[in-house]
Amino acid sequence: MAFQVRAVTKYVGISPQKVRLVVDEVRGMKAEEALTRLKFMTQGAAKPVAKVIRSAVANAEENFGLTRADLYVAQICADEGPTRKWRRFGARGRFKPILKRSSHITVVLEERE
Repeated sequence: MAFQVRAVTKYVGISPQKVRLVVDEVRGMKAEEALTRLKFMTQGAAKPVAKVIRSAVANAEENFGLTRADLYVAQICADEGPTRKWRRFGARGRFKPILKRSSHITVVLEERE
């Protein structure tokens, strides 16, 4: 059985819908290849996703003694975090709700022989 190495980042200030667009691009890739792909992506969510993958790779090397070249992204998901809600006042006594969404990013790396 292959080792599973996890890394989680919470309360990223980007909506999960936007993070999922980036996450879907790197699912199933080798870890190094995924980091290279993320470096050249224009989306704002690419930076936090790359940071989590780098953290998972560091965990694998430091805690389990795995080599960076053998790791691949087995699972990666962007779940919904808490939503900050407030309002902006509009014309005629109305108000416009503003929802600031956040997300939790989870990465699971496995070793491929």
